[in-house]
Amino acid sequence: MKHGDFTALARHYRHRPGYAEHVLRVLVGATGAYREGIRVADVGAGTGKLTAQLGCLGLHGEAVEPNEAMRREGRRALGEASGFRWRQGRAERTGLPAGCVDWVLMGSSFHWADHQKALLEFHRILRPGGYFTAIWNPRDLERSTVDRRVEAIIREHIPGLKRVSSGSSQDGIESKLLATGRFANLVYVEGTHVEVMSRERYLGIWRSVNDIQVQAGPAGFQRILRAIRRELKGRSQVRVVYRTRAWTVQAHAD
Repeated sequence: MKHGDFTALARHYRHRPGYAEHVLRVLVGATGAYREGIRVADVGAGTGKLTAQLGCLGLHGEAVEPNEAMRREGRRALGEASGFRWRQGRAERTGLPAGCVDWVLMGSSFHWADHQKALLEFHRILRPGGYFTAIWNPRDLERSTVDRRVEAIIREHIPGLKRVSSGSSQDGIESKLLATGRFANLVYVEGTHVEVMSRERYLGIWRSVNDIQVQAGPAGFQRILRAIRRELKGRSQVRVVYRTRAWTVQAHAD
């Protein structure tokens, strides 16, 4: 497995959490996305976690994902009836025509992109005055004893662990979003939500995490899973607190 290759992980993505609905509603209001005729693009859509929530809020547009296995899972889970059309593409080259959308989002994926090339591409596909939102949903370790213990287990097995992004730390994200000079009016929104899940779903979420598996290796990752199972012994459910964190910028008109 390589960093950023999610082919073998796609089937586990159904276990992943969504984003806080109240944060999404604030963003929809701030971007004017409820207006008639507005189209959005979920770029790096994965298997459609964020796409599905946008669809439930009545939005329509494009789900852009580079990985075929992820797109296949997304189509299977959502279908075309969600109001979003699936297409192959990546942040740096979406394959979308110029000026075709009003709002671009990347859910838990902007850290995998070349941010300057991606922002130039987003500016190209956005209509004048459109918006880009980079959004993540990390675990709130301060509010979950189980998650703190699991984090300690992972770091015990991978002492030099380097996360590509858990979403918890996004140092420098503001400067990245403004670096091209094509975007301004940065707004930050944060909110929490709780998901109560089965033990197997909780383990399934960890099976979907790329950077930990790459650094642990196959045998090391199995040892981590066994240690997490021992930590969860006797629990039928796990309560996890998530923080949805979203940075939004507005495109300058050319």
